[in-house]
Amino acid sequence: MKPGFYTIMAAQFFSSLADNALLIVAISVLASTSSPAWMTPMLKLFFVTSYVILAPFVGAFADALPKGRVMFVTNLVKIAGCLLMFFSVHPLLAYAVVGFGAAAYSPAKYGILTELLPAEKLVAANGWIEGLTVLSIILGTVLGGALVSEKFAAAMTGVLPVNPLELSVSLEVALGVVMIAYVLAALFNLKIPDTGAHYPAQERHPLRLVIDFSHCFVVLWKDRLGQISLAVTSLFWGAGATLQFIVLKWAEKALNMPLAQGAILQGVVAFGVAFGAMAAARRVPLKKSLTVMPLGFAMGVIVILMVMVSNVAVAYPLLVLIGALSGYFVVPMNALLQHRGHVLMSAGHSIAVQNFSENLSILMMLGFYALLIKLDLGIDVVIILFGLFVAGVMWMVMRRHAANQREYDSLHLIGEQKHVGT
Repeated sequence: MKPGFYTIMAAQFFSSLADNALLIVAISVLASTSSPAWMTPMLKLFFVTSYVILAPFVGAFADALPKGRVMFVTNLVKIAGCLLMFFSVHPLLAYAVVGFGAAAYSPAKYGILTELLPAEKLVAANGWIEGLTVLSIILGTVLGGALVSEKFAAAMTGVLPVNPLELSVSLEVALGVVMIAYVLAALFNLKIPDTGAHYPAQERHPLRLVIDFSHCFVVLWKDRLGQISLAVTSLFWGAGATLQFIVLKWAEKALNMPLAQGAILQGVVAFGVAFGAMAAARRVPLKKSLTVMPLGFAMGVIVILMVMVSNVAVAYPLLVLIGALSGYFVVPMNALLQHRGHVLMSAGHSIAVQNFSENLSILMMLGFYALLIKLDLGIDVVIILFGLFVAGVMWMVMRRHAANQREYDSLHLIGEQKHVGT
């Protein structure tokens, strides 16, 4: 890998670390204000809304400037969102600003890989990026859990003789730690080299940007390989975001764990994802990326086993297995999607379409989860519905791919017959 790749990895690590630690701290801030339970998943929903709304514009922004500079600017936006929460702006609004920065950050983060590396290294690069991102999720959730724990709160008591803000001292310190991680990410952003990739002058008129994005959206979803990889990655990110909150609620109800310990279980899932991602990076070449789809179906079925577990010793290996299956099947799909997007259109525009689709999936699945919680359905019912949904969607995607393959083989055979006939 080129040296610039490792700088990108470092920047991504600290930015993702801060995002995930901030989510746990934001949940604690909501709890400190006695907010209703259904509002907790709304945090992530507000975060990803920016991805959907800004999708037509962030691709052009990512392609208009060197991507290292784009990543730096968008990290500053994340810092601003964290500061808003520090000064007692409602966590939903503050986390939405962080999502605004993340939405503009993502096309640059993934788009630069296709500029920096050849196609044959994309699966390995994605394996490293996803593995490191998942490591940052593990450490971020553990860090967030530690920052909202009773021990940390007790240690912070009396640190400041006068508390000028509305939050507790421990939550103020927690937000300060998160901001330090964002600052470190911004410093690494400044060291990311310019790849020398240049694109035609980007459109600036909002309506034309929307039209251009719509064209890219249709092109990628009509492509036989693009639509399958996009459907799988969209399902993965929607399911992954929902699983974060399911695990927290399951830890509370089935395992009698408080938020600080439940956050550790999120890290356990993330460890499994990292393991699966790294295994896929080593074992699955780009040309065989579609062979991993049955693992997505298996993951949905295995998730249902959570309802039978009430022992922490059993919970840990089960969550690692769920995470490993997820990581193994999503990394090749992500690499295939990036490759098809780069072939069919520019890197920034293809990632913007990917983000739109994936985060629309997150919005819908989190919205449905919040509704189930508001209806006061038991966590076991929620888990069963979730597992059946994931397995069912993966089964339909596999059938669609089989139909695409039959259509391709049929057209290829007709072409050969015409060639022989001439």
